[in-house]
Amino acid sequence: MTHSVPQETESQFSLDFPYALGKPEWSGILKAANADFVVQEIFPESFSNEGEHHYVLVEKDGENSHWVARLLAEYCNVDVSAVGLAGLKDRYAVTQQWFSVQLPGQAKMDWSGFNSPNYKILKAARHHKKLRRGDHLGNRFIIVIRDIDKNAAQADLEQRLSAIKYQGVPNYFGEQRFGISGENLVQAQAWFQDGKRIKNRKQKSFVLSAARSYLFNVMLAKRVVLSNWQQAIPGDVLDSDYPSGPMWGRGRLASQDDALLLEQALVEEYSVWCDALEHQGLKQERRPLVLMPANLSWRWQDDALELSFQLPPGQFATAVLRELFNYRELNRHG
Repeated sequence: MTHSVPQETESQFSLDFPYALGKPEWSGILKAANADFVVQEIFPESFSNEGEHHYVLVEKDGENSHWVARLLAEYCNVDVSAVGLAGLKDRYAVTQQWFSVQLPGQAKMDWSGFNSPNYKILKAARHHKKLRRGDHLGNRFIIVIRDIDKNAAQADLEQRLSAIKYQGVPNYFGEQRFGISGENLVQAQAWFQDGKRIKNRKQKSFVLSAARSYLFNVMLAKRVVLSNWQQAIPGDVLDSDYPSGPMWGRGRLASQDDALLLEQALVEEYSVWCDALEHQGLKQERRPLVLMPANLSWRWQDDALELSFQLPPGQFATAVLRELFNYRELNRHG
């Protein structure tokens, strides 16, 4: 029997997707302080040093990327649409990322008055085009997990880390994609199934992205259960040498044979959602099933574990962390 909509229709959606290494038994604290979650944008920095787009590398502590973009627009007395960025960074973290501001006819810009205790400009340059989403090469993470029972957990955690370094982890979208308690998915269900349209354009975009990401996670979860998320099966479409799964939209599935049968079963199970995403004009795309963190290393600091690794754009550090810890973030307000 198949289902035309997700089974979690009335209440919270389940985001407890299968684990590659088994559900971890160890607990820890994530983001005990902003400095425990450092994100550094990896950017080519090949600037033309001419043109009307002024680029700045901003380090921010506990600030939202969109908020900093608005501050830059206000400082330069331009509309926020003149500000570009390559990707959104975590708020409760210390992050470094590039922004661009379009300032026609202005060869120089004095940034000395912009800095504050929570954000500062580290570098500035000029370029001939606006910074767009995905223009960065990836992100470097330095993450500290605290309050670990090191004596009990060390051997298992280091075994898991060695396995991750060798085989990667399932490339799940992180829980932050789905909103607090999966609220974006609840809104998607109300829209797709019950016709409750979303008027706010920004929220509509979030909900569509969440629905699409959830379908990908469901497909990946099926492959994890089948233990073939890392190995190509007949008909798989490879992306960066790894099997890929569909990011749903208009167009035919690129997969064939056994892979196509699996993906068609997803279409039957979630037909209402697939139809809705197609009608919104999204195009069929692919995403690798495997997330392989680059330059993964770790070191112990008493009862804390520091992890360092790099990820391509659009991949989530939490996909790595969930295979290691049943972690919790300290409550944040504001």
